[in-house]
Amino acid sequence: MDQTTPAKKKQRTCVACGATDTKRALLRIVRSPSGIVSFDPSGRAPGRGAYVCSAECFAAARKAGKLDRALRTKLGEQDLERIAGEMSRDTSRCVGRE
Repeated sequence: MDQTTPAKKKQRTCVACGATDTKRALLRIVRSPSGIVSFDPSGRAPGRGAYVCSAECFAAARKAGKLDRALRTKLGEQDLERIAGEMSRDTSRCVGRE
């Protein structure tokens, strides 16, 4: 009998609440190698990433400065507003997320 073990899915952690889930279930914010921070709907953009599980967790991470720490950069208020706008426009990933 050949018994194979299913491959484990790597878990990611929300920077705000600490919840863990698969990469596809969380929302990714990325700092590109050129230093630009943006929302990454595909989850595949090159650079340093930080994950949040919802818009509420994004707001909490934003308020506590956890995104700055996770992305190892200083984000201005305009950057955070732009990222929030990018996240809200991407309805395909956010539908049904609560």
